[in-house]
Order: sequence, then C-alpha cells, then structure tokens
Amino acid sequence: MAGLSGAVLIGGASSRMGRDKAAIELGGVALATRLARLLAALCDEVLLVGGAAPPDAPGRAIADPDGPRCALRGLVAALEAARGERVLVVATDLPLVTAVLLRGIAGPSEADAVVPRPGPKPQPLCAVYRRAPALAAARDRLARGLLPVRGLLDVLRVEWVEGERLRALDPDASALVNVNTPDDLARAEALLAAGCAPGVRAQE
Repeated sequence: MAGLSGAVLIGGASSRMGRDKAAIELGGVALATRLARLLAALCDEVLLVGGAAPPDAPGRAIADPDGPRCALRGLVAALEAARGERVLVVATDLPLVTAVLLRGIAGPSEADAVVPRPGPKPQPLCAVYRRAPALAAARDRLARGLLPVRGLLDVLRVEWVEGERLRALDPDASALVNVNTPDDLARAEALLAAGCAPGVRAQE
C-alpha cells in the first residue's frame, strides 16, 4: 500500500509474561518476527520500535525516545521515524492479527486514525495513524504525562472499525487477542491450532 509505513511496537516491559514477548514463539515463529513479516507484505517499510527484535524479523530498528516506559512512547518513536504519510501500528502482543484485518483498516480514509473497536474499549495498538496530526498530539500528551494511548483517540478524528464491518474482517474474533501472560499464550496456541486465525498460518 503506497505511502503506508508499518511499525511493530516491541518495547514493552513484559512484566506479566516474565520474559521478552518479542522473542516468544507462537507456532514456531517469534511474535515480533510474525508481525514484521506480515507488515512487510503490506507496507513500504517496516519499523521495529523499542526493545530487541529477533534477528530474523525484517525491518529497521528504532529506539524509543527518552521518557517513561509505555506504549505512547513507542508510538511517538514510530511516528517520528516513519517515512509514510500513514503508519500502521501493531503491538507485539497481538500475534494473531491477520492480513485481512490490516488491509481492512488500512484502506483510504481522511481520518487521523482508523481504529478497531471490538467492544467498549478500542484497540489503539492495532491501528492506522495519519502521521502529522497523530505525532503532534502524541508528543504533547507524552510531554504532559498523559500516557494512556486510548486518551490520544479523544483528540484525533477517528474512524471506528466495529460491528458488522469488524466481524467481516475478523469473523472468529481472534485477530485482536492479547498475549500478555503464559495463559494468554496457551490460548493463542490453541486458537492457532484450531485454525481460528485465518491467514496466520499462511504467513509462516
């Protein structure tokens, strides 16, 4: 997709997992590598933001800026480094994200952000951001210590992907499963083995 950069956020603390999530394998592939390969097939460039990426993950390594260790800091780093007008951001703890979902949120839009909302809470770490307005707002919030990424959406023009539109892109409701704990990883392995993440095996 022309003008679209991709960014995998891999700089999380992984405190609940107890080890670096980026290097944890799902279906024999490190989580960060899985997502980087997916973005490489869709985007003009891939950024590996924060932390240490597995050696087989395609992309350009980007360090987080100074500041508190949080997802907003990684988002700022991704937006600063991206060459594209729009940036497709995916957190490394969303390893079942599919190409179908990403293509669905990365289509033409005039919004500042295109964000899936599978329930009451949106998923701002699997979203497309228009670089200029999102970077200005994210920098401002980081400087003021307003760290939750969901709060960023309150100051941007957001196109929500939800309801029937989201179900068409993610019929099994598995693409946005978070992997933050060993139990979450076991669940993701079970979903993958059951074929509930179409397109994921095709990436391997």
